[in-house]
Amino acid sequence: MKKVAVVLSGSGVFDGAEINEAVLTLLHITKQGASYQCFAPDIEQMHVVDHLRGEAGGESRNVLVESARIARGEVKPLSELNAADFDALILPGGFGVAKNFCDFAVNGADMQVNDQVLAVGKAFVEAGKPAGYMCIAPVLLPHIYGAGVRATIGNDSDVAAAIEKMGGQHVECPVDDIVVDDDHRLVTTPAYMLAENLVDAEKGISKLVEKVLYMAA
Repeated sequence: MKKVAVVLSGSGVFDGAEINEAVLTLLHITKQGASYQCFAPDIEQMHVVDHLRGEAGGESRNVLVESARIARGEVKPLSELNAADFDALILPGGFGVAKNFCDFAVNGADMQVNDQVLAVGKAFVEAGKPAGYMCIAPVLLPHIYGAGVRATIGNDSDVAAAIEKMGGQHVECPVDDIVVDDDHRLVTTPAYMLAENLVDAEKGISKLVEKVLYMAA
């Protein structure tokens, strides 16, 4: 049975992992006959957003603790993720990626990536193992894979331009499809960068999971 490491950035689209993307990822990993283990960094969120009102408040929350809400408590600290124990890596999106995994939400193309997230991503690269990044998560890829990496966030011109500025090659893609960088064994899909509902998001995510697991031969 193939094993997938899924890295979450909290719980909630505006300050953590996009919950629908995360659940659809776990669903399709299981439907493909593989297993998964969720991980998250044991760090404080950039901020906490009231998802009803869309406003950031003054409270503080932990990314690992919040991610446990999605994983039903079955989540481990990112520091414990060993690429040797898994066949593939998948990162759902959500603004937590742009706020907690890096500072793209604040600094755009001048962003820096959390040391643990960067180390994990590069560990899978160095091991020659496939990975899937969805939604906003591909902004991390020029830092992880280096110049020339091919990826998509859909068709958002500003985010695409930032990826290009960081050295990546952005490829426009519809919500129901994927972009495959065979040289880097990498799959990306727009998910909720374009999706208007669960059905939209599910189409691309299912293709991403299937392709990543196919690559994990």
